Amino acid sequence: MTISHDQAQAALTAPGQLFEMAETPDGGRIWKHAPATFRAMLETTAFHGDKTFVVYEDERLTYSEFFHATATLAHTLSESGIVKGDRVAIAMRNYPEWIVSFAAALSIGAVAVPLNAWWTASELEYALADSGSRLVITDGERAGRVAGTGLPLIVTRRGDFEGGRDWDSFEKRTTLPPAEISPDDPATIFYTSGTTGRSKGALGSHRNLGQAPMTVAYAMMRGVAMAGKDPAASAGQRRNTLLTVPLFHVTGCFAVLMTTLFTGSGLVLMYKWDPGRALELIEREGVTTMSGVPTNAWQLISHPSLGEHDISSLTAISYGGAPAPPKLLERITELLPDRAPTNGYGMTETTALAIYNSGREYAAHPDSIGRPLAVVDVKICDPAGVELPRGQVGEMCLRGPIVIMGYWNRPEATAEAIVDGWLHTGDLARVDDEGFVYIVDRAKDMVIRGGENVYCAEVEAALFEHPAIDDAAVIGIPDDELGERVGAVVRITSPVTAGDLQAFLRTRLAEFKIPTTFWFHDEELPRNPGGKILKTVLRRQVLGG
Repeated sequence: MTISHDQAQAALTAPGQLFEMAETPDGGRIWKHAPATFRAMLETTAFHGDKTFVVYEDERLTYSEFFHATATLAHTLSESGIVKGDRVAIAMRNYPEWIVSFAAALSIGAVAVPLNAWWTASELEYALADSGSRLVITDGERAGRVAGTGLPLIVTRRGDFEGGRDWDSFEKRTTLPPAEISPDDPATIFYTSGTTGRSKGALGSHRNLGQAPMTVAYAMMRGVAMAGKDPAASAGQRRNTLLTVPLFHVTGCFAVLMTTLFTGSGLVLMYKWDPGRALELIEREGVTTMSGVPTNAWQLISHPSLGEHDISSLTAISYGGAPAPPKLLERITELLPDRAPTNGYGMTETTALAIYNSGREYAAHPDSIGRPLAVVDVKICDPAGVELPRGQVGEMCLRGPIVIMGYWNRPEATAEAIVDGWLHTGDLARVDDEGFVYIVDRAKDMVIRGGENVYCAEVEAALFEHPAIDDAAVIGIPDDELGERVGAVVRITSPVTAGDLQAFLRTRLAEFKIPTTFWFHDEELPRNPGGKILKTVLRRQVLGG
């Protein structure tokens, strides 16, 4: 027998239950039984022993092997002079070594700084300098991009790169070095593109890391309970998740990796996203859950070989990080019936998941991102920060134990974004009478391309470096698979082609930020009296509608 949202929440959060909550001094709530620090979570993984933790191509890493590899690298970092609070950067693809590097740094109280593996050398150099990283753990593909910084390197899968210390050269250890870590200690810096064109480092705590997987686990159990099933029985079933997004994204790291560690489940990595390969891995590894952005789900169900693989093990498809069109739910329901599509909302600043939609509620409200999870509060505010009544549109603000500490060395940006414990998301939304949240628009000037945030100001700033550009405006182009593509409207002073501009930008920006379409205007771009480009007018001119 199905039960209501409120009944499920009451049962799961009752005193003595895993998801019991405790009040915080500011009037919020935390998960009472969450791991206090990442190290506390890590130490419990040793009990999973020979269970498979990570699969990458033909490589397999058990929980025991993972723990020993983490202990080995943790000692290496300590012996290299890395101490509590030092920043350790990670620049590599989704290899098993990424996970070991992240865990090793955190286990000794260092701050892990995952870097976007698609970034150019200049983008990587900026983040390394801004974070004050003391050491970089990298793969051979990216080692050449960061070698010019002069920072010490630990290199894995080096290929033709020469230099740095080799990953396999360290003395093997089986126990972690001693460390004193508290929940409020800094743990991670994830870079998020800035509206001014410079990335900001979102500073997360060990408390954030412990609360985040509990939030995801609760979201899953809430759906199970509402469907009338036994959450305890579901919790005992081993999940095997196919990760389709980068680990340097909060979705990949916090929502998927941390939850996998917390529950002792399995994780299947991909060298790069490919829907055909994903179908093969789902069949080969008995994948139960695929997690990523809406683009991944769309491409999987659209792949011509969908019917050629036995993917009956796949019971859930979860996505977030970008707007999910209601059509996606309709297509999944049609092509993969009896699965459990889920849509969530989160940000770098919320340590991933904060709002969740699944099951019959998703079917009834396909255009909503769902209801806030039990430890998360939502309010809608006007430009002055005054809370608005339900049903009205304003900026969505969030409060909860998953909200980050602030921005690294950016006190003004922190004070602007987090006010009295409430995170101002920059998203315009409304909440209906049942508590369902609907994103109406983005207050920030941003394109979300396949889950990647592309801040228009950053691309525009790079365009203005070209001598032929007189004016430029970057906009999002609707796209079925990616959600949006990047487009640019430009006014030029001398002949130049779209190809010329793309080649120019490739020396300054990661590939996903480069416009795929250019519109060349002879007239001045439309502006308001304050001089701001009227992008709504531009979109109407070039895209119609």
